Amino acid sequence: MNSHSDPLIIPEPEAPAGTARPIDIALLASVFVIAACGLLYELAAGALASYVLGDSVLQFSTIIGTYLFAMGVGSWLSRYFERQLPAHFLRIELMVALVGGSLPAILFLSNAYAPGAFRVLLYGMVLLVGTLVGLEIPLVMRILKRNVQLKDLVSQVLTFDYLGALAVSMAFPLLLVPQLGLVRTGLLFGFMNAAVAVWALWLFRKELRRFKSHAVACALVLLALFAGLLGADHITRFAEDKFYQDRIVLSSATSYQRIVVTHGKPGYRLYLNGNLQFAERDEYRYHEALVHPVMAAHGAPRRVAVLGGGDGMAVREVLKYPGVESVTLVELDPAMTDLFSQHPMLTRLNRHALEDPRVKIINTDAFQWLQQGTDTFDVIIVDFPDPTNFAIGKLFTNSFYALLDQRLAASGYAVIQTTSPLIARKSFWTVVETIESVGLSARPYHAHVPSFGEWGFVIASRRPWRLPEKLPEGLRFLSPASLPLMFDFPVDMARVPTQVNRLSNQVLVHTYEQEWGEVAH
Repeated sequence: MNSHSDPLIIPEPEAPAGTARPIDIALLASVFVIAACGLLYELAAGALASYVLGDSVLQFSTIIGTYLFAMGVGSWLSRYFERQLPAHFLRIELMVALVGGSLPAILFLSNAYAPGAFRVLLYGMVLLVGTLVGLEIPLVMRILKRNVQLKDLVSQVLTFDYLGALAVSMAFPLLLVPQLGLVRTGLLFGFMNAAVAVWALWLFRKELRRFKSHAVACALVLLALFAGLLGADHITRFAEDKFYQDRIVLSSATSYQRIVVTHGKPGYRLYLNGNLQFAERDEYRYHEALVHPVMAAHGAPRRVAVLGGGDGMAVREVLKYPGVESVTLVELDPAMTDLFSQHPMLTRLNRHALEDPRVKIINTDAFQWLQQGTDTFDVIIVDFPDPTNFAIGKLFTNSFYALLDQRLAASGYAVIQTTSPLIARKSFWTVVETIESVGLSARPYHAHVPSFGEWGFVIASRRPWRLPEKLPEGLRFLSPASLPLMFDFPVDMARVPTQVNRLSNQVLVHTYEQEWGEVAH
């Protein structure tokens, strides 16, 4: 049946030419909200997928593709909705509100209690939400088209649709996630979808056959979402307590990552996006192995740069050398450096290293910082997370190491943390191959850190590296006698043929995901 003959669409008295009716304005405003909510659910799903599954480019790409496909399915199905269009629109809004609004909470809980079902739930909910969102806009357009010319209708609807998408795309990383967190953000936008349903209930109150039933449904959905909003913190803690096992003492969602600090028998632990970064009981092994082989070998380092390492642990080790005049810490996420320079519990771990007057903190992308600066350093310590995605993988490319070489003094040394040469053997030697491809010499070594297992590092320099004869006093792990053993690789960690990791291919990210994925399974 053609919508022009729909008995439930009762046109209001015609407005003067060029004058928009209140009902049309209300529906166009709804389009803005619908678009904002739809994109928010898509972004939330992509963010959660990248947190849990890694490789943010792959996860966002597949989520966006699945979501757009589902929207196409929804648009195609809209042709079968012929009668009672306002009623269908209202019901779809309520379904989107419930499913989309609860998506982050359900996925968080799934990751904690049923990790095997996470991927199925993720794509199942994305398909369902995308299909429902794909139904919304065609229904609105068909309701509007009785009193708006087609050319005006399309331009107006698409304008409001794109404006809503723009608003959320800007607010999601800069405001919503840092201030509200993913769970509360999802529920808030579900509440907005439900509010559109209530708006539709009022706009079409004279046309709905079962007004009371629709009103009750709206009230129930709003109550459910409001209860979720009130309990959002409890939901997040409930899921994270199960996932992290130890008691969570601090958690924060920033524009770049989710930071969680736990406390248990191993002491404090830091997790970024669910990946362990250090454990208090053995972090000294990692940070002593990272810093002292280059600092002690240099002889007289005065200017030092630390890239990454926003927790201040590497800076703490650097400051054990009295000749150091300045330390430049380049950390992308200001929330990290704020936490580890202000929180009493965390400043105790790094011995207030970030408060030292010799330390200068720069919150920016390390790649850009290398490109834009000209000053050089005696020692550069590269302490990035493992290359779990392309955003981090670019910091392990030949392009990055060429820039690093330009900022290294002629007699300087750089050291790069380089994942496990035992578990991710090919990934480790890919980094060595990539460093050598830009003309730097590479001296790989490894150390055992119980929380991580066997862990690898690479020294990069122009001048030959030699074993230091002396180390700072008071070290808990390294000694001049044990240091040479770290540069010996047994057969199962020996060098294997690899490719150079380039910005154009990022082979390291794929290799890393494959090797660590085999361990996980």
